[in-house]
Amino acid sequence: MLITGWNDHDGEAMAEPFAEDGVVIGFDGSVSSGRETIAAQMGSIFADHETGRYAVKVQPVRMLGSQTAILQAIAGLVPPGQMAINPETNAQQTVVAEAEQGRWKIVLFQNTPAQFHGRPELVEEMTRELQAVADS
Repeated sequence: MLITGWNDHDGEAMAEPFAEDGVVIGFDGSVSSGRETIAAQMGSIFADHETGRYAVKVQPVRMLGSQTAILQAIAGLVPPGQMAINPETNAQQTVVAEAEQGRWKIVLFQNTPAQFHGRPELVEEMTRELQAVADS
């Protein structure tokens, strides 16, 4: 739902899987706290900017007991009107989620730039991996 909401340019849908007090730490370091705030801020971004489409590859999920999980993923953005991942926007994404009344809710979503300073081969490898996802 989170990535689908982004790709659909829908702030409400993007915020829906968050816990009431969930937190987003964005690519630029900005922090949004609370589902309503996340929905409003994402809605503003979608209204004012033409955003790219995420291609995401989920890494193994780690359970921390029966109520908490950490999900890691790599992500890349395909700019509007294009077909290729922009390597400058590759990211490592982390989600901390907890089971709440039988449903998983995001407590924290962090989107960290994956620049791999001084290691261009890692950027290229990640971009190839994400481009395969974007092309599928």
